[in-house]
Amino acid sequence: MRFGAVPLTEALGAILAHSHGEGEERLRKGRVLVAEDLAALAAAGVTQVTVARLDPGDMDENTAAGGLAAALVPDPDGQGLALAPAFTGRVNLNAKGPGVVVLDAAAIHALNRVDPAITLATLPPLCRVTRGTLVGTVKIISYSVAGAALQQAAALARAAIRVQPVILRDAGLLLTAVPGQDPKLNAKARKVIEARLAALGMTLAACREVAHDETAIATALQDLPGDMALILTGSATSDLHDTAPQGLRRAGGEVCRFGMPVDPGNLLFVGHLAGRPVVGLPGCARSPALNGADWVLERLACGLAVGDEEIAAMGVGGLLKEIPSRPQLREGR
Repeated sequence: MRFGAVPLTEALGAILAHSHGEGEERLRKGRVLVAEDLAALAAAGVTQVTVARLDPGDMDENTAAGGLAAALVPDPDGQGLALAPAFTGRVNLNAKGPGVVVLDAAAIHALNRVDPAITLATLPPLCRVTRGTLVGTVKIISYSVAGAALQQAAALARAAIRVQPVILRDAGLLLTAVPGQDPKLNAKARKVIEARLAALGMTLAACREVAHDETAIATALQDLPGDMALILTGSATSDLHDTAPQGLRRAGGEVCRFGMPVDPGNLLFVGHLAGRPVVGLPGCARSPALNGADWVLERLACGLAVGDEEIAAMGVGGLLKEIPSRPQLREGR
């Protein structure tokens, strides 16, 4: 691509780099100049314009953006992404439904190293999205790029981005109560957790409240409906063998992990019972604010593995923002 100021006599078919004029007479940048445009510019006293002119083998910005987006998302339905029409060298990739973003980060890094004018920006890996969420944006920064460079970028990053959809339909919620507990505490918890599930396109299959007792928890878990079981206790789980984990074991389930390097959310446990995931929620799950339980719920809802390795890896980026209403802030004021 050649870029610079040229006389009007050399501007026919070139791409206007800077807007000219006002109101209805305004010629916007990015316009491919035709004879009528040049006549209007000459009538306004303009003698030269700054333009971009394509060399053989170059692709204009919209053709390049559309081609790269098509390579990134060759199967829109299968990848859960909708592609917007190319405009000013940009194509947006939007989620077709709820899920989490899955990326081939190495492929995307490779794409972005081919040519500074060929770019893809995305949400972070495993970020939760809903229908319509902007997941990524392809942007060709210059008015054109070399076709060979675009083809290289497209080959490197083919199908490198998708939305892993939610596959679980619903969850059962088990709440425990300790003597003297305010009834409003569990009522609020149910409302907040139901909203969390709704954001994932899931429903609350049932909500049961029992005493904070191993046997009561075990009995309730055995007939709690839902593709996933959630437990939120009136007294925080503080050990691998505390009341709620023991209740899961008594019901015939297994505790796979207690504790996570995410704050808020440290006191979470995860396991399974009769082929479905079970999550012991930390007390911070009573708040709608982001916490470690959200990351676990989202991934389980999408059928992704959440075990020791996955939870341990959450520590990088796991220091979530302070919540001023928490009784014990992590940093003194």
